Amino acid sequence: MITRREALAIPLVSLLPQFAWALEDADPTKLFTGDKKPTDSRLGAPKTLNGYFPFTVPKTKEAWEARKKLVRERVLVANGLWPLPEKTPLHAVIHGKIERDGYTVEKVFFASMPGHYVSGNLYRPEAESDKPRRFPAVLCPHGHWNNGRMFEATDAEVEKQIKMKAEETKEGAKYPLQARSAMLARLGFVVFFYDMVGNADSKAIAHREGFKDAEAELRGQSFMGLQTWNSIRALDFVESLPDVDPKRIGITGASGGGTQTFILGAIDDRLAAAFPAVMVGTAMQGGCVCENCSGLRVDTGNVELAALFAPKPLAMSGADDWTKEILTKGYPELKELYALLGAEQNVAAKAWLNFPHNYAQPSREFMYSWFSKHLLGKDVEVKEVAFKPIPPKELSVYDPEHPRPKDELDATKLRESWAKASDSQIAKLAPKDAASLKEFQRVVGTALAAMVTDALPKEIAVREGPLESTIDGHTMHRAVLGRKDEQDAIPCAGVFQPKIFSGKVVIWAHPKGKASLFENGKIAPAVKALTDAGFAVVSTDCLGVGESSFPKAFLVDKTYAGFTYGYNRPLLANRVHDLLTLAGFAQMLKAKSISIVGWGEMGPVAVIAKALAGDAVTKLAADMNQFRFENVKETSDPMMLPGAVKYGGMGAFLALCAPGAALVHNHRGTATGKVAESAYEVAGAKDKLTRFADKLDDMKVIEWLLN
Repeated sequence: MITRREALAIPLVSLLPQFAWALEDADPTKLFTGDKKPTDSRLGAPKTLNGYFPFTVPKTKEAWEARKKLVRERVLVANGLWPLPEKTPLHAVIHGKIERDGYTVEKVFFASMPGHYVSGNLYRPEAESDKPRRFPAVLCPHGHWNNGRMFEATDAEVEKQIKMKAEETKEGAKYPLQARSAMLARLGFVVFFYDMVGNADSKAIAHREGFKDAEAELRGQSFMGLQTWNSIRALDFVESLPDVDPKRIGITGASGGGTQTFILGAIDDRLAAAFPAVMVGTAMQGGCVCENCSGLRVDTGNVELAALFAPKPLAMSGADDWTKEILTKGYPELKELYALLGAEQNVAAKAWLNFPHNYAQPSREFMYSWFSKHLLGKDVEVKEVAFKPIPPKELSVYDPEHPRPKDELDATKLRESWAKASDSQIAKLAPKDAASLKEFQRVVGTALAAMVTDALPKEIAVREGPLESTIDGHTMHRAVLGRKDEQDAIPCAGVFQPKIFSGKVVIWAHPKGKASLFENGKIAPAVKALTDAGFAVVSTDCLGVGESSFPKAFLVDKTYAGFTYGYNRPLLANRVHDLLTLAGFAQMLKAKSISIVGWGEMGPVAVIAKALAGDAVTKLAADMNQFRFENVKETSDPMMLPGAVKYGGMGAFLALCAPGAALVHNHRGTATGKVAESAYEVAGAKDKLTRFADKLDDMKVIEWLLN
């Protein structure tokens, strides 16, 4: 090590070569120098379920319908229900009728899918005559009460509820969930009050367990998705009952049941009215794995998810919890949306801030009146009346005459069965002709867009620059780009030879980011080959690279990745977002053609970007990097993309690039050939897909791009 005194003794001329080397080694593409720091919000702490989730109402009906379709598809994909699984026979068992004053209670279980059973109680109004009659119906998912539908409050809790006037009777205070179903039945509703997974009689899979690993994420399998499928099948069951009017079915639940209420309302058009209690708001979005799954609330939140039910009748309640601001944050926007749709009378909300998180009697009475108005046609205020509770043990659906089904599956076996059925369903989409190719593109293309939560942007914001400089005979532009509706700040650089620039652009995706455009202070040889041919080569520091490096590691929730990816794009998706931003910017500048070249680990990123960019990108050259999603074993892996395996992985995403010209190399072991080659052949573009099992020399790739 040279001391300061020794350095001063060295002649200045002898330091010049070292000084020149330092200049050459510096990254000429940097934008954040000196005290300037990257401003991309994605470099900060990930958003969590405790963030702020406002809802902005679109200005026109047409804009809302487009947004509604997009968010609905994302909800289905997030829950692993795009496309909907095959609806296998329910084989419903109804038994053990219990007579009560004005209604009956029966015990029900059915198979929502082979080996998985939904259990619950069926409340029916007492028929007034022998004449057959069809009643409206209400689904009741219960939420996080101890032991679910068999909840029984302690004597101390009963006294507390009555003292605070949350309940008026000891029966209602001790059995508030029974009180709800009994009153609805007395009003003239058929009620199916069913177990959420892991509660009451649903014991095969423990609540919150069984769906937390990387494989479950990659296959789009989640606890919430299973519960949502159960709700769909519960609706199937109720709709099949001979005494139910299928056009008058509502749903209500509180807490986790409130989440199920607005999620089912978002994806199933058969519901006629909904009342999610203490769960619609701009604050905490749901704290359980049964309320969260990857992709669900990226760029949305509970208020907008509830809004997907519009213009049908929707009411909600708030309490002294995370919904306490519903009347000032969320409800005004919902009223604005309903007014836009000409149905302002179909939305309502009330909040009881003197009660903690609950579904207390005043909010139940609000719900009774709402359903009476919209499902019975009676615009009256309903007061809950006393009822005779049923001891919880007597509500159990299983007994010696009706034992638990022998084919009931635990989480591991159910996931295997679910995956097998899903694989078969997706395999049937493999392109065989023009019609099947179109359907493949619709299903898998929609899924990919939802998993990445992105599309080719129409407008790009230039946050800084462009800064122009001259280097190695080239003009270089540097700028910070972003989306107008996001807080990203993507550092980019582009080089071209101004005298021969043709207006054609190559997007350069590299593990070293935009710094890879240069080697030793000069344009990199492969880049120069492109600029010599008249191309501009533009590159970016994709998230996690170069000037977009994380100051701290991007942390994925270790208890459940859905708590992270449910609110934030995965790193891989963010990198696709960055490439799509560059493509959108090139389009905005009226580029004559746009190509993408992906090197190393950025090759798969480039493939996905091309698949989502469609015809806007004319050519793709990508190093597949011997990557396949099946090899991702940790939810924190930078290449994690929840749902990717379910929809066919890299082979399917490459197939979505058809009929655009594509060169892929280094694909050995990736299993990307069959579906992609079939798609290109069906598209009449067999000669536009070029594949090499081994890694190609850089100049071979450039030669192909220039051909």
